[in-house]
This record gives sequence, structure tokens and C-alpha cells, in this order.
Amino acid sequence: MWILLAVCSALGLGFYDIMKKRSVRDNNVLVVLFLNTVFGTLLMSPVILMDLGHGDLGLGNTFTGHLQIVLKAVIVLSSWVLGYFSIKHLPLTIQGPVNASRPVMVLVGALVIFGERLNLLQWTGLLLGFASLFMISRIGASEGFSLKKSKWLWLAIGATLLGAISALYDKYLLRHFEPFEVQAWYSFYQMLIMGVIVLLLRRGSDRGGAFHWRWSILGISIFLTSADLLYFYSLSLPDSMISVVSMIRRGSVLVSFFYGVVVLHERNIRRKLIDLGILFISLSFLILGSS
Repeated sequence: MWILLAVCSALGLGFYDIMKKRSVRDNNVLVVLFLNTVFGTLLMSPVILMDLGHGDLGLGNTFTGHLQIVLKAVIVLSSWVLGYFSIKHLPLTIQGPVNASRPVMVLVGALVIFGERLNLLQWTGLLLGFASLFMISRIGASEGFSLKKSKWLWLAIGATLLGAISALYDKYLLRHFEPFEVQAWYSFYQMLIMGVIVLLLRRGSDRGGAFHWRWSILGISIFLTSADLLYFYSLSLPDSMISVVSMIRRGSVLVSFFYGVVVLHERNIRRKLIDLGILFISLSFLILGSS
């Protein structure tokens, strides 16, 4: 059951990336991100209202519980800021595979933070994952997005690293709190933080450029909220494995990659398909080694 939920979550994430690409094109990234947090909070507001209706503030009705969710909000929001700017300037067929390498970073985190010992299959998957990242950086260099010169590629890597940290933190949170509560309250805190950032940066200036409303902005929140709800519920099930769920969700790259090829007519597709193949072989080894 939890694997099927993870697959559905992956499909939602694929369309989420497409909505992001359409929304930030020639648009103010920070305002788009702020509206995403507003719509996300509105979609999850029934959970918050239910908590308040029960006479408490949810998350165990403790200050510590909310502080832990604020930390989650800061991590995710930092990842989003880097990710939104990178997806605005990078081709989807480059940004997608970089983001899809997140399970490799999750495994490194599990190795370093939790002291997990890797088996031969996991080590093979890990090394192939890093080979895939190296290859996509070489492809990016041929399109003017080298690691030496392109800050957008570094932002994509930074967003992926923060996303891996968030994934490791999720498993801890979901041992203590209900998944819908985590989703609702961290959306709320993201909205507050992002609102302050936008207000401070845009006060008395037009920093970030003009903003243009597009319906794809609402689509960002709908697909992301749906994907995250499926993800959190999947992780809350007793036998779920964060490493496997994280890998399955990276299958979202197939949706955005297809869009980049068919709709955006991006370049070097054959080389990128080879890299994508190496990445999925890497993920397959990680899944087999974690089963």
C-alpha cells in the first residue's frame, strides 16, 4: 500500500515541477513562492481549524512540537527558494535529474548521521548516483551551465541537498505527529516566513521584477499538496522505508523530462536519456539493497 501511495506522489511531483516551470518563467520568483505557501495553507486549513476547534494548537499542544515544525518549514522553504530560482533558469532536462539524485544524498545522510552500514548493492547504487551527477554536470557545461560558471546549477544541487535533509527529518517527525498535522502546520509557518521575506524585500522597491498572475501558480499548490499528503501518509504506515519512498518519488523526473522534450524542445536529449538511465539503474540498486 505504501509503495502505491509513493508512486502516486511521484506523479503529483512531476506535474508540480511542470507548474513551477510555467509559473516562474519571466516572473517574480519570490511572489510566486509566497502565493504557493498561501494556497497550500488554505488547502490544509481544515486541519488547523479542527485543532483550534478542539481547544488546542495541535502537534501535542506543546511549544516544542511547533518549534520542530518551524524547523521543518525553514528547511523546506530554503530548499524551495533555491529550487524555484534554479528551475527558472535551468532546462527541465537538467534540473530534473539533479533533483532526482536526492535519494543518493538521503543515503549519504543515513550513513553519516545515523551510522547506517551499506551493503554492496547500496554502495553500487551510491557510486552510480554520483556518476550520474557528474555526467549531468558535463552535459550542463555544454549548454552553458557548468559547475564552474553557473550558480543556477549549484542552486539546484543545494535545493536537492536540503530536500534530502528534510526527508531524513520527516521520518523523525512522523513518529511523533500525525501526517496531516505536519503538512498543515508547516504550510502555515512557511506562509508566515515567506510573507515577511516578500514584505521586507519588496518594500519601497520593485526587487525581483514584475509579477504576472498565471493559473499554473494555483496548480503548484494543488499538485504539491496532493503529492505531500500521499507522501506523509505513506511514511506513517508501519512498514514504510524512507529510503525506498524517497527513491520512488524521484520517478517524478520522467514526467517533467517528457515535458521538457516534447513541449519545451530542450537540447542534448540523447545524452540526457543516457544519464537518466544511469540514474534509474542507481535507484534500482538502492531499492534492491534496501529491500
